[in-house]
Amino acid sequence: MKAIIRKFKQFWAVLKRPSKAAVGLVLFMGFMGGLLFWGAFNTGMEYTNTEEFCVQCHAPIVEEIQETIHYANRSGVRAICSDCHVPHEWTDKIVRKVQASKELFAHFVLQTINTPEKFQARRGHLAEREWARLKKNDSLECRNCHNFEYMDFSEQSPRSAKQHSTSLASGKYTCVDCHKGIAHNLPDMHKVEGWQ
Repeated sequence: MKAIIRKFKQFWAVLKRPSKAAVGLVLFMGFMGGLLFWGAFNTGMEYTNTEEFCVQCHAPIVEEIQETIHYANRSGVRAICSDCHVPHEWTDKIVRKVQASKELFAHFVLQTINTPEKFQARRGHLAEREWARLKKNDSLECRNCHNFEYMDFSEQSPRSAKQHSTSLASGKYTCVDCHKGIAHNLPDMHKVEGWQ
């Protein structure tokens, strides 16, 4: 027993006085571990921004966007799901991803929207939540691409030009107030509690 205690004390003494090589090795391993973690984290974040990820749960919605100007247009600029539903700034993106984890939990664990029928039954509620989120953040995702400073109001209809140059520019309204259903078919809102 004394021999075991002596060996343990010797081992502990070595740990208390690490060599420069050991410190360097630990720092190098920590640095490499950090790089690997960051690479895996960033890869996961980017994968969850792809259409192939979104279509796993939202296939009917992804198909709908293919009929809109956000998907096919004369300029060849295509918006994908994450362009409209995930902020581009890193900190805002992290916040949105944390919020979206609840949606993944509902789909995969609770299975409340894991079939097209269940999804359609809850679509009005989900749309209301998304519109409220966009209203709260002043349609941040819309503004990633659409900027009042660069709008040519002379190319817009008189009604649109008036709305964009007054009400929206003043902050009284936000994009989602008028443009619900711009990229998706509007859900049947009669089933949503409180909808007028």
